[in-house]
Amino acid sequence: MRKQRIEAAEKVAEKLFEAENAVDQAIIRAAELAASIPTARTEAGLSAIVGQDALDEVVKTLPALVAGRKALVETHNQLERTKTQIGLRKVAFGTPNGKPPAHTILRAVEDAA
Repeated sequence: MRKQRIEAAEKVAEKLFEAENAVDQAIIRAAELAASIPTARTEAGLSAIVGQDALDEVVKTLPALVAGRKALVETHNQLERTKTQIGLRKVAFGTPNGKPPAHTILRAVEDAA
């Protein structure tokens, strides 16, 4: 039964990591698009009004994408609690980006202060 719980949790973790990565990529692409509009306008020597409507629209997507990312972070936290509830507290599920342990992050912040 433990093996089945681990396998199920691994499947969920994989989908979570994929979703987190997809939202991060969407934020990156939207930000790149937003940056490219005034850059292209400047490089082409066009008036500041050219492309403003498009820039206004693409910038509207960023708060929604960031809110979605925040919701996925909370989902991640909730699933961490669920892992404990189903008896897998000590089982680690790797991340595709090799997320450092929390104590490493805290140490880096502490050293920077």
